[in-house]
Amino acid sequence: MTAPVPIRQPCPPAACICGRMQLLEEADCDLRILRLTRHEEARLIERLENLTSLQDLEHMQGQLYQKLGIHLQIAPGSNEVRSMRGIRIELGELPGLCRKTRQSIPAAIRRALEKRPEIAYSLLNAHDLLRDA
Repeated sequence: MTAPVPIRQPCPPAACICGRMQLLEEADCDLRILRLTRHEEARLIERLENLTSLQDLEHMQGQLYQKLGIHLQIAPGSNEVRSMRGIRIELGELPGLCRKTRQSIPAAIRRALEKRPEIAYSLLNAHDLLRDA
């Protein structure tokens, strides 16, 4: 007999608009996001802050989707990229994704890009922004 999968505890009332309760009430919805407990979220944030390469970042994007259903898009912004703030990091709409988590994932990725600017350069190069003319 296997133990039930732990799910995230609810946020305090009126502190979050994640829609956790509505998600639990629906019969045929994707509940993978609820596996992201606060402990697992802390591990995820630490892992994202310690990215080592663009391939590592892309691997984490795949893992986030596969395990939690989180669509993460990272690309240069529409304006000039003068700092890490110019890189657009967006999470797709996902019921059950806590407001704080929605903010902490991009912040952790930005910290990783600031710590290892070569990842940001590789990202820019992958979008043909640093290609030699």
